[in-house]
Amino acid sequence: MAQDDFKKSAANLKKAVPLMMKHQIPTTPKNYALWYSYVEGNRPKLNQAIETLESSNSVISPSIQEGLFESHISEPLSVDHETTRINLEAMVQELSSSMLDTNTDTTQFQNKINENFAKLDRIESDPMPIEQVMALVRDFVSQAHQIQQSTSFFSDNLQQAQKEIAQLKQKLETTTVDALHDSLTGILNRRAFDKDLNNYYQIGHDKLCMILIDIDHFKAFNDEYGHLLGDQVLKAVARRLNDSVREQVRLYRFGGEEFAILVPNSTLRSARHLAESMRRAVEKLSLRDRRKNRNIDNITASFGVAAFDHKTKSPKDLIAEADKQLYEAKNLGRNRVMPIVS
Repeated sequence: MAQDDFKKSAANLKKAVPLMMKHQIPTTPKNYALWYSYVEGNRPKLNQAIETLESSNSVISPSIQEGLFESHISEPLSVDHETTRINLEAMVQELSSSMLDTNTDTTQFQNKINENFAKLDRIESDPMPIEQVMALVRDFVSQAHQIQQSTSFFSDNLQQAQKEIAQLKQKLETTTVDALHDSLTGILNRRAFDKDLNNYYQIGHDKLCMILIDIDHFKAFNDEYGHLLGDQVLKAVARRLNDSVREQVRLYRFGGEEFAILVPNSTLRSARHLAESMRRAVEKLSLRDRRKNRNIDNITASFGVAAFDHKTKSPKDLIAEADKQLYEAKNLGRNRVMPIVS
């Protein structure tokens, strides 16, 4: 995370926590997400709803809190990812504060030791009554106990924080993976596709190709064999396509029975050649319908290929061109790759 982003997140957290304390809101991940979003100000309808409640001095009960979350916080995976990140930041901030307190105690202890050592150094030139010497020793012991308690408290906090940070980091990694992968097929999803395609355009990638794929007559599979077998067809096609991708080429579930592939450092001819090899691989698929005791071996797909050029000046243009070529493949009889490149 960039330093500016961290400062912004820390500032938002400092605003959110007092508000939660004011309204006696439990510090759960969901509540963190809601109030963090409120102080961040990116959801105007959420802010309006909370401000209306505050202006009427209404109690924000758990049920109201839950309703606000369900109504205004969308994309649960994204929120879970964000709240986990927020909790990590809060943990680091708390640990930093504990370190600061311990460092302050340590500095005070060191100053006291130096002061007492200075007094002891004067004993040789200026004899000190035994009572004063014993008082210095007792002072040493007392200060030593205090710093021992302070460092012990910090050590305990550090160990606990390290465990919680490790758990939060693991959760953050898991939600990151979940947010970018399709739950049915296991391949990258539309969110990941949009993110990657925009990144390619931002860095000025002038040798990027896109392949858009649609399973032929997929509705007929669902109607004839049922949705469970339809899901099996989707997973089988995804595996077959994924087996054909090479390094740097990425496969995504674009939506429904459509898949997309981004092919960097490629020409239209090379991308079309890759699409043709995939078409043949899908054509050879065969699944077993155990309920009706028969094989399904008529699975095919149509492919539309587009390349970054003067006609595709934006991500939407590239998608539109690939979709146009896919429609043409469907219109010409399906189970083919368009455009035809000589």
